Amino acid sequence: MILQQASITDFASVLAFYDDMIERSPGIDHYASWQKGKHPTAEELKAFIQEGSLYLYKEQDVILGAMVVTMSQGEDYHAIEWSQKLAENEVAVIHLLAVNPDKQGAGIGSKMILEAIQLANINGKKAVRLEATASNTPVHKLYKRMGFEYRGKQCLFVENTRWLDFVYSEYPL
Repeated sequence: MILQQASITDFASVLAFYDDMIERSPGIDHYASWQKGKHPTAEELKAFIQEGSLYLYKEQDVILGAMVVTMSQGEDYHAIEWSQKLAENEVAVIHLLAVNPDKQGAGIGSKMILEAIQLANINGKKAVRLEATASNTPVHKLYKRMGFEYRGKQCLFVENTRWLDFVYSEYPL
């Protein structure tokens, strides 16, 4: 496995990674609605690390990619018409996928998604699901190329940003 589960000792590095990625990714506040200090927040990242769902892609102790893979889905996923009706704990969900701007286009995001699918399989899940802002066309192209199927769209209020349209996709296992 190329991913490693982040530990609390990685917290400062993880926070610095996301902050750097946001600062050096022109337009990320528009297409992904990520803003330094607002989304993702330090509290969110710390909570994901503590629950064991934040994973890192590193080379020589340098974080080149990070993502969250939860082993259940949230309530906001209920409104979508999925290919199969599954219980919350039968689904893995990818969140906050990020790649160092200097390494984007090098296949790291694809490798991380394949690892998330493998992780879901190992944990007996029946699907991998995700959502991304509708305006995040680069990531939608990546997910489609990786075999994820469009399943629906909904508008949600994100407390630390605003009302946003989200596109939901699924990879049945």
